[in-house]
Amino acid sequence: MTDTVPRKQIDRSIVEGPLGRAVWCLAWPTMVQNLIGGLQGIIDQAMVGNMVGHTGNAAIGVSSQIFILVIVFVVSVFTGMGVLVARFAGAGEIDRVNRTVYQAFLVSVVLGVGVMAPVGYWLAPTLLALVKAAPEVQVEALPYIRIQFVFSIGMLMFFMFSGALRSAGDVKTPMRLGILMTVLNIALNVVLIRGLGPIPAFGTRGAAMGTALASGITGFVFIWMLFSNRLVIHFSRSMSFRPDWRIIQSLFRFGLPAGFQGIAMNLGGVLMYRFIGSLRFSGEAQAAYAVVYSQLFSLITWTSVGLMGATATVAGQNLGAGQPERSARSAQLAAMMGLTVAVTIGVLFFALPRPLLAVFGMEEGVVADIAIELLGYLAFSGLFVTVALAYTGGLQGTGDTRSPLYISIMSQVVVPLGICAVLQATSGLEAHNIWLAILIGHITRCGLSVMRFRQGKWRNIVIDIGPARA
Repeated sequence: MTDTVPRKQIDRSIVEGPLGRAVWCLAWPTMVQNLIGGLQGIIDQAMVGNMVGHTGNAAIGVSSQIFILVIVFVVSVFTGMGVLVARFAGAGEIDRVNRTVYQAFLVSVVLGVGVMAPVGYWLAPTLLALVKAAPEVQVEALPYIRIQFVFSIGMLMFFMFSGALRSAGDVKTPMRLGILMTVLNIALNVVLIRGLGPIPAFGTRGAAMGTALASGITGFVFIWMLFSNRLVIHFSRSMSFRPDWRIIQSLFRFGLPAGFQGIAMNLGGVLMYRFIGSLRFSGEAQAAYAVVYSQLFSLITWTSVGLMGATATVAGQNLGAGQPERSARSAQLAAMMGLTVAVTIGVLFFALPRPLLAVFGMEEGVVADIAIELLGYLAFSGLFVTVALAYTGGLQGTGDTRSPLYISIMSQVVVPLGICAVLQATSGLEAHNIWLAILIGHITRCGLSVMRFRQGKWRNIVIDIGPARA
């Protein structure tokens, strides 16, 4: 049985057309998808905040931080996959693209069902205790995070297939299915969080149930499309379940540093919750952090993540096509685009803090005061985060996944947590000290990322997975 030629072909304009247009055309669908996905998180937090209170907000924030800490290591395989797919797509080697994505699919199924589900379920109480979540927060968070872990396979499928198609130059399919998943998620959460007719109100856990159902449905749609010969990447029934260890080795070679990078970044976030939990108004501060940093700040970070993915694709494909100068320029263009968005959203943080927070039921009291203060710091942080992510995309897309790891350890762990630890041991820790430490960490990440990319050592990275097996 032989594979038919995919109906969609690799978009050669990424390596042959105007560079700015290539970056933007790859970035905007992902930005739209991420912003709509972020809207779903905002709706969840708003509904839970108004129905359960700030305890529910904190529970979602703490649980999501822990879940992300674990899942980023698993999806590191997808970063390695993206490096290989972009390089092979740039060289026009579609067979190697298909082989790489299929092996990543097999690995992710094993990791999601065999590792994340059972281990995450049993370790959930320990992980919540680690971040010093308040007792009332843990009551709300435990069922939420267990549902996330047990039914994580749908989210893994969505991340994997979205990343593969973006690296191959198809960003509109992930956008469409991402919007579908978000609409399903919102509809399910409206029912499951508040209840409807015979369906009871599940409150905080209803948000996790809606996410699990929506992502599972979308994951199956992705698999059907890959086998139906509708995409630039194509699976066939002749593909074997046998692992191709040379490809898997390459996936982990480029992916594991990104996984450890994600762990470092999110470990910093988890430990930051620990410092926040030591404050006088710990519950209010954790709720403010969950809403402002995880939801409102995502208007900047998710936009920047879209630009990071676009930069990775453009830089990787052009390096595969033997055009490293275009790879270098792509990061500069993406950073400029990101700054425009970050400045606009930062102005909104300063100008309309109370209306933004009122959406989440944080209209007055200590929690509102803390949240407004954090918004002010993050308005400046966004400028540095968006530049850092653009250059991180350039590094990762060309195969240098180790440098972002070292940079993240320094900027997301050593610098901010070190500042908090010193202040806690000396003058005492206040909320504004933590927010300043976060800002300094983002400035550090920006400077190191730009400096490393401009050194240009990524130009000499070689990728080879060998010929197809008989």
